[in-house]
Amino acid sequence: MLRTRAEGDPGRLAWQHSGVVVTVPSWLLASRQPEQGAGTLVGSLGGGLQQSVVLAGHLHVCVPREGRLATRGSQSRAPHQHPLCPQCPVLGSSHLWVPVSGTPPPSPWPAAPLVPCGLHLLSAPETDPSCFPAGDGQSRESSPIINNGDMERESFFEGKNMALFEEEMDSNPMVSSLLNKLANYTNLSQGVVEHEEAEESRRREVKNPGMGTFIGVYLPCLQNILGVILFLRLTWIVGVAGVLESFLIVFMCCTCTMLTAISMSAIATNGVVPAGGSYYMISRSLGPEFGGAVGLCFYLGTTFAGAMYILGTIEIFLTYISPGASIIHAQSPDGEAVAMLHNMRVYGTCTLVLMAMVVFVGVKYVNKLALVFLACVVLSILAIYAGVIKTAFDPPDILLTTNNGTVTTALWGLFCNNSMPSAICDEYFAQNNLTEIQGIPGVASGVFLGVFVEKQGTPSVPVPEESRSSKLPYVLTDIMTYFTMLVGIYFPSVTGIMAGSNRSGDLRDAQKSIPTGTILAIVTTSFIYLSCIMLFGACIEGVILRDKFGEALQGNLVIGMLAWPSPWVIVIGSFFSTCGAGLQSLTGAPRLLQAIARDGIVPFLQVFGHGKANGEPTWALLLTALICEIGILIASLDSVAPILSMFFLMCYMFVNLACAVQTLLRTPNWRPRFRYYHWTLSFLGMSLCLALMFICSWYYALFAMLIAGCIYKYIEYRGAEKEWGDGIRGLSLNAARYALLRPQVLVMLNLDSEQCVKHPRLLSFTTQLKAGKGLTIVGSVLEGTYLDKHAEAQQAEENIRSLMGIEKTKGFCQLVVSSNLRDGMSHLIQSAGLGGMKHNTVLMAWPESWKEEDNPFSWKNFVDTVRDTTAAQQALLVAKNVDLFPQNQERFSDGHIDVWWIVHDGGLLMLLPFLLRQHKVWRKCRMRIFTVAQVDDNSIQMKKDLQTFLYHLRISAEVEVVEMVENDISAFTYEKTLVMEQRSQMLKQMQLSKTEREREAQLIHDRNTASHSVVAARTRAPPTPDKVQMTWTKEKLIAEKLKNKDANMSGFKDLFSLKPNQSNVRRMHTAVKLNGVVLNKSQDAQLVLLNMPGPPKNRQGDENYMEFLEVLTEGLNRVLLVRGSGREVITIYS
Repeated sequence: MLRTRAEGDPGRLAWQHSGVVVTVPSWLLASRQPEQGAGTLVGSLGGGLQQSVVLAGHLHVCVPREGRLATRGSQSRAPHQHPLCPQCPVLGSSHLWVPVSGTPPPSPWPAAPLVPCGLHLLSAPETDPSCFPAGDGQSRESSPIINNGDMERESFFEGKNMALFEEEMDSNPMVSSLLNKLANYTNLSQGVVEHEEAEESRRREVKNPGMGTFIGVYLPCLQNILGVILFLRLTWIVGVAGVLESFLIVFMCCTCTMLTAISMSAIATNGVVPAGGSYYMISRSLGPEFGGAVGLCFYLGTTFAGAMYILGTIEIFLTYISPGASIIHAQSPDGEAVAMLHNMRVYGTCTLVLMAMVVFVGVKYVNKLALVFLACVVLSILAIYAGVIKTAFDPPDILLTTNNGTVTTALWGLFCNNSMPSAICDEYFAQNNLTEIQGIPGVASGVFLGVFVEKQGTPSVPVPEESRSSKLPYVLTDIMTYFTMLVGIYFPSVTGIMAGSNRSGDLRDAQKSIPTGTILAIVTTSFIYLSCIMLFGACIEGVILRDKFGEALQGNLVIGMLAWPSPWVIVIGSFFSTCGAGLQSLTGAPRLLQAIARDGIVPFLQVFGHGKANGEPTWALLLTALICEIGILIASLDSVAPILSMFFLMCYMFVNLACAVQTLLRTPNWRPRFRYYHWTLSFLGMSLCLALMFICSWYYALFAMLIAGCIYKYIEYRGAEKEWGDGIRGLSLNAARYALLRPQVLVMLNLDSEQCVKHPRLLSFTTQLKAGKGLTIVGSVLEGTYLDKHAEAQQAEENIRSLMGIEKTKGFCQLVVSSNLRDGMSHLIQSAGLGGMKHNTVLMAWPESWKEEDNPFSWKNFVDTVRDTTAAQQALLVAKNVDLFPQNQERFSDGHIDVWWIVHDGGLLMLLPFLLRQHKVWRKCRMRIFTVAQVDDNSIQMKKDLQTFLYHLRISAEVEVVEMVENDISAFTYEKTLVMEQRSQMLKQMQLSKTEREREAQLIHDRNTASHSVVAARTRAPPTPDKVQMTWTKEKLIAEKLKNKDANMSGFKDLFSLKPNQSNVRRMHTAVKLNGVVLNKSQDAQLVLLNMPGPPKNRQGDENYMEFLEVLTEGLNRVLLVRGSGREVITIYS
């Protein structure tokens, strides 16, 4: 192993081993001067190179957990958060994985796989020992890993204000280190990355999502909503149904999508919207069963939408652009419709193959053309409005025939064999009068009243179809129309409202952009549709409107003849817009199927989760094309549209259902920020969607619901267990799923000698916290045997049930008779509840009498209960001064609920005030959140990060960052600690056997000496044997008594001569200082919530732990100490 200087940088050091040079950057040299050389690096890396290893191009070194690099003489900072080695259990310091690079890593440290540090790779068979740098193999004084005793742990927390929470820091991060990561969370996942974009990204800096409301949501929604129905069928619907019924159809459909958009806005503002878009929002709210069923309906709807757009493209091409391009020709006039369908199938299949190839080659080409297609739509609509304005003073010269006498005109030559009145004419022409009028008389002509209502049919003489000649200018109806069928044909023109949410991963602020952009797009398109209906009825004659394919206009598009400056503007614009919409559908549907497949909720679809190396959904695209081909083989736009309507209506119905269910259940994770949302709107939207489904086609509706039901039962049968939100299961007493946490509370009540509840207000608080939702178990323990205490147990249970009725606490009562309180409480924590109906939170009162002489060891039950809840992975709530808590009849008209967030333990601390404020007692209280900044923390940035985090959590609260300056420990703290330790040791002395008292005194003396001596810290007292074998005689007994008497006196003398333990002093310093800060800010608060420090791992400090908590909460009226299990989740997701 050779150690040399790196060329070009005197602050860098390189190792050369087996021809490979590994370079260490300057920032790892712990700010030492470069001229100090290689020996400095040995010290700066924490006691020698034997604690580092070069492996796979990375240097693994031992450094403390908060980014300090330990040196022999000092501590230097590397201001970065490092990933920890998962195999280092040492408290206070951890091995870290440090990549070798020329510059310091960014903050926060980028995500990377954690590799065990060099110390844990020593025994790995693939590790070559020769790659370890030379060293003497002896532990160094400054090594945070090798010398991992109490002194090393204490030195790490020396001067720290948060020493009381050092037990928590092993598993839970401090708030200051957590906020930056949470506030800067991005919803952009790796997802599907184009190969070309991936190549470019290697050459440029990665940019965060930056699309705003207009570009990211409004324009995509506009493009997807305005489509083929507007150009090809809206004039025909107005002509057939009349202006009034057409207005009603459009208004119902637009109302349906607006209500759905409001529900979508509520979902979008209920947390960070994941990059998966609409499917993820729906599935994570409803659970896997409904999520899978609705997701597949959404997928099928998008796929059939692609088929509809392709059919629209081919219809425009063959009917209006190039009628002569037909491949299949009719042999007779009756076969023209069939021949047209065959042409649609042939051209549609070819177009589908071509579009699928474009999507397969690269989506980026589709995205680049999206703006071009959108421009075509906008120009076409502008041309329509311009044409309407032009008709007011210069209507187009289009003549129409109706109601004329039998005189020789130009029409005579069309229907008769000569110009003489005796000529043989067409039978229909001979029996009906015809005249020539203007087909598009203009907006000021007054034709509006003629088409205001549905034309029920003009009296005429029926003529058999076979007698008509195809050469005559008749316009025939191809299908029978009625109101419900027109609803099914029109509804696809209002779909596409989820186009913005599908791009959620690309939005700068999805929670703001999706509601605003989607609702504005729906308002815009609704105005366009409704105004077009009125303008069509005011400008165009009814028989022209009823001419679906423009046969009376020499095969021109009806809406095109109205447009200005040329009909070709509409024809070309509609052609490209429908073509672009088809491409967008074929792009979005495979990705939706891929997302469903990757979720694994439908096992037989998992094969479609795979794709090309760059993530493109190849197999999903193939299945999408096959399903799309089914729609194309149907060949009729009017037949495909109702199928498409059914799938989208079902999807929208379940979106509304999800929101209504979540609101009615008051689920804690349902906190939408959208101010205009109300559950009645969701319920109305769900009802309207269901009604429209049956209006369109009752048998299609039943079939679609059958498909969704089969998928639901299949997913349920296969047992897809996903930790998603599940509003449906919440209809019962739900055991809280982790992503839908509601505290399921076990309330531990204390009883007096009359078997009455000591603290009835604890049940009041439970009612206010639960509001009748979820599971509540009220438990208590009687000391004794069951046979002796059976009657008392029944009486106690009766009293508890009576109190639960008075306090309106809904739940169960469970009473245990045990030989001692300690075991009884442990039994309740382990066994209360049944199956899924088990508690996840324990609520109990603070033992106010723990210092009283008549019960000096009541605190032992409390501390053991804290340990039991931790072992059971349950949260713990401790109400201090519980008799001051409000009753259910009281109301706080003002005040604050203050949250002091010291350590992040899963989020329960944030959730509790939100739940309390749902109850009328606390409703008018405002929430404040305080967090503590250390000397080296940026308090201004912490406040900004905390505000951003609360915005994501949808919690409204004032934010304040309190700076705790490191200062000297006061004499008051020393004195208070000394009194605490003396009292603790005196209690121990009274309870110890006389034989053990001497040993205990010696151990106290040894520990006190060790706290001031490094050498003594490494000296461990020999362990006390579990059993002491002694043979007693009378003489030995007398001698032992005399000896114990002297030892007893000397032991108590030692107690008053010892100095306080430094670790206890620092913990007391934290409690005193933090209590002062809390009193300064929150003394007048209605309720204070605090992180509850964990009990010491060493049981010898249990009584000190109680004193720390007492000091921490001293002077506060109502305090709720919260200790989360880490399994609770208050999520920034929906």
